[in-house]
Amino acid sequence: MMKTAILTIALVLAAPAFAYAQDDPEAAFKRSDKRLNELYKQIEGRLKDDANTKKLLVAAQRAWVGFRDAECTFSTSGSADGSAYSVLIASCKDTLTQSRIKQFEAYLKCEEGDLSCPVPAAN
Repeated sequence: MMKTAILTIALVLAAPAFAYAQDDPEAAFKRSDKRLNELYKQIEGRLKDDANTKKLLVAAQRAWVGFRDAECTFSTSGSADGSAYSVLIASCKDTLTQSRIKQFEAYLKCEEGDLSCPVPAAN
């Protein structure tokens, strides 16, 4: 009984520290979204002389955002009525946004003459 009480007290005291140690999924998503937008603007800047490819970038990004939002709504639908729903949505969006960030970073590392890359190399 005493061990249970001590363990319970230890968990209660540790809970706030544990909560702060974990990243807030909504804050993490906001940071990821900000980074994604920064990379998007860099890519857009490299495409300033290629209006057609820039239009393709805009269309692709709009479609990707639609996909991300729909995918997260679908994948979290089992908890749609729960109190954790917004956190699960934010976590899903952050995960998919991190993946898109990696794609954008790869585009920005294309080498001159790489015909498989839609983004010109940096000057």
